[in-house]
Amino acid sequence: MDATGRRRNRAMHRALVGPLVAASLLAACAGAEAPTALPEGSRAVSFPAADGVRLEGRLVGEGSVAVVLSHMRPADQRSWWPFAEDLADAGYLVLTYDFRGYCPGGVGGCSEGERELGEIWRDVLGAIDFVRGRGARQVVLIGASMGGTASLVAAAQEGVSVDAVVTLSAPASFEGMVLDADLLSRVDAAKLFIAGTGDATAADDAQALYAASPPPKRVEILTTDAHGTDILSGNQAGRARTLILQYLAERVPAR
Repeated sequence: MDATGRRRNRAMHRALVGPLVAASLLAACAGAEAPTALPEGSRAVSFPAADGVRLEGRLVGEGSVAVVLSHMRPADQRSWWPFAEDLADAGYLVLTYDFRGYCPGGVGGCSEGERELGEIWRDVLGAIDFVRGRGARQVVLIGASMGGTASLVAAAQEGVSVDAVVTLSAPASFEGMVLDADLLSRVDAAKLFIAGTGDATAADDAQALYAASPPPKRVEILTTDAHGTDILSGNQAGRARTLILQYLAERVPAR
C-alpha cells in the first residue's frame, strides 16, 4: 500500500475511534486510565537515553523529517498518540516514548530507571540520536509541560542540532532544569511557544521564553484553561493542531 493509501486508512481509523478516544480522555481527567488505542501502523521501539537508561516508545509514519514527542506529568507517551497520527498523516516520522521511570505497561511501554525528572533532557537526547539512526535528516522536538522544558534544554546542548522546537505549557523552571537567557541563546532552531490564558503561570512563562529567545521564534497564547497535551483535545484543539502542523509545514516541511 502506498503512502496515500496509508493516510486514507488512518483517517478512516480516526473517524471510527475518535469519539472513543475523546471519551477516554475525559475519563482520564476524572482519574481513569489513559487511552490505549495504538496509532495505526506504529511499532514498538527501545533506545538508550544519553546516560544509558533504557527507554521504550513507539514509532509511527515514515520520512526523513522526524518529530520527537515528549510527554508531560503525570501522563505518558499515550497522551501523544492521537496527534502522532496527525503528524504521520502529514508525512513525518514520529516518535513517542516514556520518560525514565514511566511504566504504563502493555502497549504503553515501560521505560527503565527512576523518575529523576531533572534528568529527562537526557532522554530527549537519546530520542534525537535514535531517530537520526533511523535515517532522519531533520529533527523537530515537541514537548508538553516538563517535556517542553526538557526539549529546550536538550536542544541547547553542545553538538546538538535540531530544526524546530515546539512547547505546550512549558515551565521556565522545572526540577532543576532552568530555561534562562544563557541557555535559550544556544537554541538557534525555530521555536514556537504555546500556552493557554487560563493555565496559571504557563502563559507568562511562554511570553518570557519568547522574549529571552533568539529568532526565529513565535508565541501563541490560546483562550483555554487546558495544559500541555490537553490543549490538543480541549476547546482550542482544532486551532492548536492546525497551528502546529502549519508551523512545521512552513519551517520544517515533511519529505
